[in-house]
Amino acid sequence: MDVPASVIFGAVAVTASIPLLIWGVSDALGRSSRLVRQNLSSGRTVVDERESLLATSALQRAVIPAIRSLAARGRRLTPAGWVESLEQRLLLAGAPRAWPIERVLAAKLILGLIGAVAAIYLLASGITVINTLVAIVTGLGGYFAPDLILLGRAQERQQAIQLALPDTLDQMTISVEAGLGFDAALKRSADAGDGPLTEELHRTLGELKLGVSRREAFQNLAGRTDVAELRHFIFAVQQADEYGLPIAQVLRTQAAELRVKRRQRAEERALKMPIKIIFPLVTCIFPSLFIVLLGPAIIRISRVL
Repeated sequence: MDVPASVIFGAVAVTASIPLLIWGVSDALGRSSRLVRQNLSSGRTVVDERESLLATSALQRAVIPAIRSLAARGRRLTPAGWVESLEQRLLLAGAPRAWPIERVLAAKLILGLIGAVAAIYLLASGITVINTLVAIVTGLGGYFAPDLILLGRAQERQQAIQLALPDTLDQMTISVEAGLGFDAALKRSADAGDGPLTEELHRTLGELKLGVSRREAFQNLAGRTDVAELRHFIFAVQQADEYGLPIAQVLRTQAAELRVKRRQRAEERALKMPIKIIFPLVTCIFPSLFIVLLGPAIIRISRVL
């Protein structure tokens, strides 16, 4: 019986493919085993959730969740108006990333508890007028200490913006008169300086890039700051956009006006300085001077008499 050549050729091909198949499977298994060994040697092993949790530090495992829980509880206990006021203080202070609203609320709660414990300890030692006053100041001071810190930080930041604004407007005036547009001049002035005003200008430019209108971006800038001169400048720029006034002339006028105001504030501080010096002079310098000058005379008079 003659076997067709195609059948013989197919049988030979199948027979020859079997070793190739075995070789391919073994090679794939070998590669997978090598990858497993590499993963094991490199430490990329699959562990359970408990082991991964225990591998973290105690700060991330216990302290941070406790602070978050305290922040959530403090947010529930604090009236909504106080939370909004605290958020506004944070915004005026520059909204530091290290101190979000939750961490500030947790700090207020912790310091308030510490102040309350200290107040109870003072009152337990003896109820007197001085102890009662100190206990009240300690208890309230612990709770309101973050508010006072944020208030001081916000005031320093607003003063820095107020001082840097005239120079920034001068740079913008020069850039606009040189042929740049208002947004380009704003960016150039922001890139040329540093400080809180530069940070706010960069944030405003970022909002403009995202498609926010100039009016809304400047309104957000005014909401993030509490500087009257900056609000007046924003109002002047908006009026110039509405009525088609030349922006260079508006900037020049605003810069000149702000320089005059800055000089007037410096003169005002200089005139207040003698009055402020009177208090340390009377309470610190005069008593020491009297002791140095009159002390030897008093000693001699006592010896003679």
